[in-house]
Amino acid sequence: MENGIVKNKEEISLMVRAAQIIDDTYDAVLDTIKEGDSEIDVAKFIEEFVLMQGASGLSFDTIVAFGKGGAEPHHVPTDQKLEKGMLVTIDMGAVYQGYCSDFTRTFAFGEISDKQKQIYDIVYQSQKLGVKATKVGIGGEALDKVCRDYIEQNGFGQYFIHTTGHGVGKVVHESPRIGKNSVDVLEENMVITIEPGIYIADEMGVRIEDMVIVGQDGPVSRHSTELIVINR
Repeated sequence: MENGIVKNKEEISLMVRAAQIIDDTYDAVLDTIKEGDSEIDVAKFIEEFVLMQGASGLSFDTIVAFGKGGAEPHHVPTDQKLEKGMLVTIDMGAVYQGYCSDFTRTFAFGEISDKQKQIYDIVYQSQKLGVKATKVGIGGEALDKVCRDYIEQNGFGQYFIHTTGHGVGKVVHESPRIGKNSVDVLEENMVITIEPGIYIADEMGVRIEDMVIVGQDGPVSRHSTELIVINR
């Protein structure tokens, strides 16, 4: 494994701060998002808020996807307006003193259908299994399989069209790779993402992502992954 993939204490502390900035940003989004906002509006709000918290920039271009847009893993924000009954996926990250964070949540704006709730719960359970399985010595392919098998067993395997995760550091995508055919093995103090998803074209998508420090229990983010429903 190349140098720098295993993080030292100082590097981890900087990445934790980058994650805290995004946690605070997510709180602000949940507090302010409203019907009629566009994906672009929310993405601009996120960028401005992240910079106000002391970040030097974004880890990557923010993804804000409403409704059908969530079916595209790398959706680019549009003028699509937020309506009741939509799922909202937000994937964002901050750079703090040269180190990145990466975070995704999907939430409901208004009441959603039973199918939307079912899809959410499958991804939620898959992601929890992946976080729990993140241990020193597990291979990237085996960890991907933990998440993928659960989604496949629940009938949506064909819609998991993304890898389960990746390393994070000075760049937002680095080794190790958490996916099919990965030969990487997790070592203590690597920082990785666990981000399973279900993407149903022209209908909906759900992704839930946390950064995890290998060798420490639980995710870096303080935010729960349980479904949030915003009614206002």
